[in-house]
Amino acid sequence: MTATASGGPGPGEQAAPDPPVGLDPFAPGFFADPYVQYAALREHAPVHPSPFGPWMLTRYADCVRLLRNPDVSVEDRNREAGRRMALFGADDPRRHRGRAAILNLDPPAHTRIRRLAGKAFTPRRVEALGPRIDALVTGALDRVAADGGMDVIADLAFPLPFAVISEMLGIPDADSAHMRDVSHTLVRTLEPLTAPDDLPLLRAASDAMREFVDEMIGWKRSHPGDDLLTALIEVRDGGDMLSEAELHDQVALLYIAGHETTVNLIGNGTLALLRHPDQLALLRDDPALVPNAVEELLRFDGPVQFSRRITLTDLTIDDVTIPAGAFVFTVLGAANRDPSHFGPDADRLDLTRRLAPQHLSFGGGIHHCLGAVLARAEARAAIGALARRFPDLALATDAPAWNGRLVLRGLDALPVTFS
Repeated sequence: MTATASGGPGPGEQAAPDPPVGLDPFAPGFFADPYVQYAALREHAPVHPSPFGPWMLTRYADCVRLLRNPDVSVEDRNREAGRRMALFGADDPRRHRGRAAILNLDPPAHTRIRRLAGKAFTPRRVEALGPRIDALVTGALDRVAADGGMDVIADLAFPLPFAVISEMLGIPDADSAHMRDVSHTLVRTLEPLTAPDDLPLLRAASDAMREFVDEMIGWKRSHPGDDLLTALIEVRDGGDMLSEAELHDQVALLYIAGHETTVNLIGNGTLALLRHPDQLALLRDDPALVPNAVEELLRFDGPVQFSRRITLTDLTIDDVTIPAGAFVFTVLGAANRDPSHFGPDADRLDLTRRLAPQHLSFGGGIHHCLGAVLARAEARAAIGALARRFPDLALATDAPAWNGRLVLRGLDALPVTFS
């Protein structure tokens, strides 16, 4: 972010134009703390075209308006050049993968598939996983308890959601280490900035995920059970059911988006608590705070910083017109700290914050995250257990390793100590 020059012109001098205001992810320290830039954008350029392409909205009210607008799209065909075509090329069949996932569909296709998926992915099914989630968290902490320290990401945040979704789908022997790496690589396709050197890795990850999901579905057809994947295969609404492409893309979405966001939620949330020991002590002393604490951690440093939409008609906000066919990012991280909605202390972590559940970290409108209930359940179990189990939990480094992602903000490592 370039600062505006201070002071006025001297005698006889012409005032220089203000430098442009725009998101600069290459600025030193951006990934450690993007919120300084977000605040400047909310104040000086709340609606603007970014230097790297997409338009940006940074105020809470504007983001809510766009996310709930029924006259915008998430389908790449409604912009001149789709992200997947740019990455995989017009003739590469991989550019079509994921297009049948509800994240990438407009109504009526979105409405139909979400209705079918919702019949299988029910709150009751997630609630039934509660004891198993608690057991997985306890087991992970038991394995490191005698070590005096752990990496919260590698030892807890990464393996937990993968184990949960694998068991929820009814896949007992998934190669967790390999598929975690594949998922972690594949989410780079969501980033607005991708290095050319990354493309072979992205293509290989796409192929590996395709093979993995195809094998899972094939195995489950021969071994049906009381699990989510069987339910997705068999779910019907009248005579309607998921096609092969639709089934494949919903399962891949569960592994990729659901896994990565939960990793970031647990990691970012733990780091925020460790940097605010008064709030960590508050949580430790009052376990009943855990549900609202997770909402505040989602608001304070959410796992998803941007959500995309494509305008179908010209959209005017204030005196700025975003043209039809424009790719627009709602900067959820900026909206979640907008003082006009959350108050003058919006940059402060407050686990008792009444408005915390109004964050936008799971999106909004018809595309509100289908897996939000599961992510909350896993975060409550993991963060609550860490606070209770290790009263002297502390950071082992002043500079945790951020993953360098704009969209899915998270940590590659978070070493901590305890006795």
